[in-house]
Amino acid sequence: MRYQRMLVPALALVLVMVPAISARAQGEEVPRGPTFAARALQALIDGIQFGVIIAITSVGLSLIFGTIHLINFAHGEFVTIGATFALFLNVSAAGPGWHLIPAAIAAVAFGALLGGAVERGIWRPLRARGTGLINMFIVTIGLSLLLRHVVLVLYGTRPASYAQYDIQSAIDLGPAGITPRDLTVTLLAVLVLLAVAALLQKTRIGTAVRAVSANRDLAEASGIDVQRVVLFVWMLAGGLAALGGVFFGLVEIVTWDMGFKLLLLMFAGVILGGLGSAYGAMVGSLVIGVVAQMSTLWFPVDLQYAWALLVLIVVLLVRPQGILGRAERVG
Repeated sequence: MRYQRMLVPALALVLVMVPAISARAQGEEVPRGPTFAARALQALIDGIQFGVIIAITSVGLSLIFGTIHLINFAHGEFVTIGATFALFLNVSAAGPGWHLIPAAIAAVAFGALLGGAVERGIWRPLRARGTGLINMFIVTIGLSLLLRHVVLVLYGTRPASYAQYDIQSAIDLGPAGITPRDLTVTLLAVLVLLAVAALLQKTRIGTAVRAVSANRDLAEASGIDVQRVVLFVWMLAGGLAALGGVFFGLVEIVTWDMGFKLLLLMFAGVILGGLGSAYGAMVGSLVIGVVAQMSTLWFPVDLQYAWALLVLIVVLLVRPQGILGRAERVG
C-alpha cells in the first residue's frame, strides 16, 4: 500500500513531463507564458485606461467640493444611473433599442439634468436654510442609499453588457495588446478631460468656477452669480459621472452597485490630487488607476484597491494637501 501511494504522484509527474520532453526531442518549442516585461506593459496600459475612467467620474466630485465644500457621497450613484440608463436605451426589451452611441449621449444629458435637479431641489434649499456641512453630508448618504435601491428595483441584480462592442480581438502592440473598444474609450476619456481643462481655463463660466472655488465671498462681491455657477458645476458633474459610468460599464460590466464600488477610488483620486482641484483629481485618479493595476504583478487581484489606497496614505504623509493641492494655514 505504501508503494502504491508513492507510485501515484510519480506517474502524474511523468505524464506532465513527457509532452515537454517529446517536444524538445522533436525540435519543437515548448510554449511559455508572457515575460514580466510584457505583463508589466499590459498592466500599465490597463492602469492608464482605468485611471482616466476614474478621472472622468471624480472631476465633478472635486469641483462640487471646491465650490460648496460638500462631500457628495451620492456621486457614485450618478455613475450607476448613467450606465444603467444607457443600458435601458440600448438593450432593454422595454427600451427603444438605440445604438450605444446615441444611448450614451442621452445618458450624459440625463445625468446632467439629474445633477441640476438635485442641486435645485435639495442642496440649494438646504443651503438657504443654513444647514451645516455635516448635516448635508448625512443627507448625501441617505440620497445615495435611496438612488442605489431605486436602481436595484428598476434594474435588478443581474449583470449585463451593452449590445455593441462586447467581444473584440485585441490589437497587437508588441508584447501587449488592447481591444479597439478599450483604446477608443481611453482616447475619448483623455479628450473629455482635455475639454474640461480647456473649459475651465478658456471660457467665462470656467473662470467663474475657478473664482468661486478660490474664494466664494470675493467672487460673489465681484458680481459673479454664484448660484448659477454652482448649478453649472452640478450639471457638469452629473454629465461626467454618467459618461464615466458608460465607459466603465463598456470595458467591464454594468451592475446595480458599480458606482458605489468605484466611489472609494474616486475619493482616493480626489484626495490624492488635492481637494477642490479639478486637475489634481485628474492626476490623482491616474495614479490610483496605474498603481491598482500594476500591483497585480506581485500581489493578488483582490488586493489591488488596497495598494492604491496605501499609496494615498504614503503621499499624504509627505504632502498632506495632495499632489496639486494648496497648503493652508490652520488658525
